[in-house]
Amino acid sequence: MDWFINPKQNEAKRLVSWLADSGKRERAAQNLIRLGADAVPVLMDALQTQDPGLSAIYQQILARIPSASPELAKALTSAHPLIRGRVAEIFAISGDKSAVPVLIEALRGEFFTVKSRAAIALGNIGDARVLPELLPLLKDKENEVRIAACIAIGKFRDPSTFDELANVTLDDPVIEVRQAAVKALGDSRHPAAIPFLMEALRDSFWWFEREQSTRDLFTAIENMGGDVVEPLIEALGDREGTVRRFAAMILGKLRDPRAIEELGMTLYDLHHDVSQVAAEALAQFGADAVGVLREALSHPEAGVRERAAHGLGLIRDERVVPLLIERLNDPDRVVKKQAIQSLGGLQAKRAVPALQQIAADRSDRELAALAKAAIEKIS
Repeated sequence: MDWFINPKQNEAKRLVSWLADSGKRERAAQNLIRLGADAVPVLMDALQTQDPGLSAIYQQILARIPSASPELAKALTSAHPLIRGRVAEIFAISGDKSAVPVLIEALRGEFFTVKSRAAIALGNIGDARVLPELLPLLKDKENEVRIAACIAIGKFRDPSTFDELANVTLDDPVIEVRQAAVKALGDSRHPAAIPFLMEALRDSFWWFEREQSTRDLFTAIENMGGDVVEPLIEALGDREGTVRRFAAMILGKLRDPRAIEELGMTLYDLHHDVSQVAAEALAQFGADAVGVLREALSHPEAGVRERAAHGLGLIRDERVVPLLIERLNDPDRVVKKQAIQSLGGLQAKRAVPALQQIAADRSDRELAALAKAAIEKIS
């Protein structure tokens, strides 16, 4: 009987069943979009699926049917929370501005999953007038909502929101929420965000016993480009060694010539890890850093010479080979070891005769073994 009443909906049911078949999916999706409003009720029912893959397909199709908006808006206010969340995701895909009022209403609801997805949708739609509605969510009791608020607010790249995002970056008790806030600041690529990011770099919450969590912070700082070079150079003098190490590392990635001399000074840092990272950062400048590292090879402290040899070994430039060969005669065996390893890594054929002499000397079997290993790499 239903077929006679609305044959198009019957056709829609058949097409929806085809969406599970990868071979029929594209054609079925195109035909459902052509059916328009007649396909909407069937697709809405299908959203109840427990299969997240199929749910995403249904959402993509509904997002491409303009006439679905009224039915979707209604579902966002009255359907089961699972469906409401999926409907909000549809509006995030479609960017339908007519959905803004109902999405704002969803922000004020009781279901945190719906609130978070509504926030993301509003961020994607991009109407800056919703910012006053999104900012209070940064203090929501649910982590998921605070993260979504950071993501949504970040879409606007509005400096007037940076103070609020910075509060999350520095005060939120959950690192994942802080990561979302710092990413929002970094994605803005706005110089006004730099002081907040540098303050986060100095906040031990970010890196004490959780250094793996700092990747988003580093990326955010790198996104600032040349504008952040001077603040990072200043951070090379921070009293906290970890901050100095991070600053050196980021400067190496930025490869701004202004940092070469300052990183050269950081080679002499009393903290081994800081000096090591400075050498590796300098190596990223390539030939431009050879002079600074060569100067460090004559330093009276063996540790500095060792780190300089390590840095030179990371630079593919013919000028570094004779400098490292010379260090094979260094009075400190730690420096010799590093010079051997660096020459092996460079596959420097010019160094083979000098390495063969060390390999033949049985008085220091460790150095001999390292020299043989380096020769094998070169050969």
